[in-house]
Amino acid sequence: MQYVRNGEPFEYVEQPQFETTGAIIDVSRNGVLQQEGMHELLRKMAVMGLNVLMIYMEDTYEVDDYPYFGYMRGSYSEQELKLNDDYAHKLGIEMIPCIQTLGHLSEALKWNYAEDIRDTNDIVLVGEEKTYTFLEAMIRSASKPFRTNRIHLGMDEAFQLGLGNYLKKYGYQERFNIMNEHLRRVVDISEQEGLSPMIWSDMYFRLGSKEGSYYDPDSIVPESVKQSIPNTQLVYWDYYHTDEAFYRTFIRKHQALVKNPIFAGGAWTWNGISPNYGKARATTEAALKSCKTEGIKEVFITMWGDNGTETPMLTALPMLQLFAEHAYQQGEIVEKRLEERFEFSTGVSWRDAMLLNKLDETPGVSKNNLHESNPSKFLLWQDVLIGLYDKNIEGLSLNNHYTALAAALHTAKENNPNWLALFDFYKELAALLGEKAEIGIEIKRYYDENNRSSMRAPLEKLECLQQKTDSLRKKHRALWFSLYKPFGWESLEVRYGGLSARLETAAYRITQWVTGELERIEELEEDRLEFEGPYVMPEGSIGRNLYHRIITAGYS
Repeated sequence: MQYVRNGEPFEYVEQPQFETTGAIIDVSRNGVLQQEGMHELLRKMAVMGLNVLMIYMEDTYEVDDYPYFGYMRGSYSEQELKLNDDYAHKLGIEMIPCIQTLGHLSEALKWNYAEDIRDTNDIVLVGEEKTYTFLEAMIRSASKPFRTNRIHLGMDEAFQLGLGNYLKKYGYQERFNIMNEHLRRVVDISEQEGLSPMIWSDMYFRLGSKEGSYYDPDSIVPESVKQSIPNTQLVYWDYYHTDEAFYRTFIRKHQALVKNPIFAGGAWTWNGISPNYGKARATTEAALKSCKTEGIKEVFITMWGDNGTETPMLTALPMLQLFAEHAYQQGEIVEKRLEERFEFSTGVSWRDAMLLNKLDETPGVSKNNLHESNPSKFLLWQDVLIGLYDKNIEGLSLNNHYTALAAALHTAKENNPNWLALFDFYKELAALLGEKAEIGIEIKRYYDENNRSSMRAPLEKLECLQQKTDSLRKKHRALWFSLYKPFGWESLEVRYGGLSARLETAAYRITQWVTGELERIEELEEDRLEFEGPYVMPEGSIGRNLYHRIITAGYS
């Protein structure tokens, strides 16, 4: 259709490189896509040539006899999931439920009904019969609405497996054995339901590593464990490495465990409040080239929503297009063709979309942001009186960076009506950061100089920032309700409310100091130190964190 539109004769041949190429959409971290949002994603995928969509649901689907499962979380009903599957089927897309049956279940296990089936706060109690009654209900409810007989059972990142109530009840057991015992039970349930299961592979590699690392090249899975792995596909997830040789090595390690492992890369929609296209592209290029070399038959791109789904789902589309191009091209991806394909698939300019990358790839951040800095997030939420990241950004002129970016995003908004709301939101974010990024540094400087008259300038900015914060909140709200169910927005709106309240309090206290009513502002008496932990901050990074570690040093 793209070539037909040009009105000239053409001949173009593509050779599919994989049997299935698709995506995994996270609907478990606040953002539960409403029906039209899901359908829009499916339409774009179909035009791109992607043919599978996994829907990742930790507790955001209804389960009979467990009314607190997904309570007030926007859970999908059986009918909603069936309608989405029907829509996907008409577009030639297989929809697969992706759930959790071991860890990652903190939201499901927080209620009192789960007391007898809880090992730790996010891991189910292996060996307890009530656990398997619960999991059977989950698997049946998650799979029933879908045509496919495939299901993803999760099983990743269960770091404390066997070390909570399990340890009290059974004593210490070899964790490989706990994992396999549990997996056998869950696979049996799946097979009784006529399902073909797959799981994430990392727990086998972590348990075989002295460091507990997934990507430890020295990790050893004992032969006895290999032989006892139940009949299931393993999914190798990796969106961190840029070295083809590393991917080839780990693909072979997976092939030594099971036949036909699946590969899952990442769109990096979970970096913060904006996408990290630099890292997504660098890891995708290396990974998919290696998958082709090593004969991987199925690949997926993950669209996680860590820490609240602050980044809208639409921002993943450029990386979905990149995955699709790799799916039909054996050699190098031609940039011009990628840009043309994306514009045809979405009606959006590729180069304008790439502007969103500049929200986090700022001065002070290395090319492609491989260390995952998220300044647009920490500079938005951080407290202006406490300024945990102020030392990190000294001398980088981030106010100027974001002001220039806001102007570019305004032009992009005017040129891309299909992404009008998205560009409008990010333009507003960049404009706010153009005022807020360095205001804490300015306030601290005038305070240290005891310069009360000069302090009136940032004081006036604080009033302006309160207005900009409310405007940004409303832009974000409009975008949210165009894509997602209302449940989950309250979590983000509380963040905006907290920011507004703290800006008002900062203005209140600084006014007291400027007028002489207050002699000391204790928050400004403190020296500013570089933010450290819990992530190592290498050269080329100016910081990264989750919301609760950005807003205060005293969160508990």
